[in-house]
Amino acid sequence: MFEFYIQYEYWFAATQLALAMFGMGATLRVRDFAAVVRNPWPIAVGTVLQIIGVPLLALLFLAIFPLDPGVAIGLALCAAIPGGTMSNVFTFLGRGHVALSIALTGVTTVACLVTTPIVLGLLIAQHMPVEFTMPAGQVAIEIALILLLPLTLGMAFLAALPDLAPRVSKVSIRGSLFIILLIVIGAMGSGRVDLEKFGLFNLGVVLLFLFFLAAASWLIPWLARVRRPDNTAINIEVTVRNGNLGLLIKASLFPALAGVADPVGDNVLFTVLIYGGAALLVGFGQIYLHRYLNRDIPLSYADVTGR
Repeated sequence: MFEFYIQYEYWFAATQLALAMFGMGATLRVRDFAAVVRNPWPIAVGTVLQIIGVPLLALLFLAIFPLDPGVAIGLALCAAIPGGTMSNVFTFLGRGHVALSIALTGVTTVACLVTTPIVLGLLIAQHMPVEFTMPAGQVAIEIALILLLPLTLGMAFLAALPDLAPRVSKVSIRGSLFIILLIVIGAMGSGRVDLEKFGLFNLGVVLLFLFFLAAASWLIPWLARVRRPDNTAINIEVTVRNGNLGLLIKASLFPALAGVADPVGDNVLFTVLIYGGAALLVGFGQIYLHRYLNRDIPLSYADVTGR
């Protein structure tokens, strides 16, 4: 069974990502972004944080800590990917500006078509074999086909069948989560995820990176005088990243081969999984923190339409 997972790891990753993006698209309308366009400062702050701030923090960590190549690549990969679908849900639960969260997810998802290959090339070139060349074109095509196309189809589905779309969205996102569970089981069952081999030092660095990211993505918008509900959206969006895309890129750059040991690829996978799991736990903490900070904000402000 586990050899089957190794053989089709890429398609496991691609399917769960496509389902997640279709499910998110089935919740989006063009009008959801009208309020965001009228007040561009928060989305500008959030986008700059995602595209420039997060990679710079990763660069600092890679310069300070002597990480194994696989962990360094995994950390760079976490920094190169945009926010994920769960950030929109967490923003809603935290009484944040959900339309801004959705807009940030959409803008950074489109931008990552260009930025992800660039960030990966800049951050991990020194950790790759001399003969390795970053397949920027391949990564960009995969992002377009497996990220943006399902997102667009989901939005079209909502426009055509608005009554059915919420149920289809739930099924799609739950299907994505189920496949992620299969990926975790497959990785552990095949012996490719081993905490003892990964090491407590590497684990601590990944968790420290997440802590600094969560703190900086709250502090910087606050210093930029972003409103509290907008700060909530930015803080959660930057922290809860699109691990689905990270799994896909890992499977593309470091495909698993039955019977072939790949400690670098395994550490990349483990780093992405650890960050993703820990970010969800931190995200739940952010929900309670922001619900308290936004306790005087009317629920209508946090409605998914942003009205």
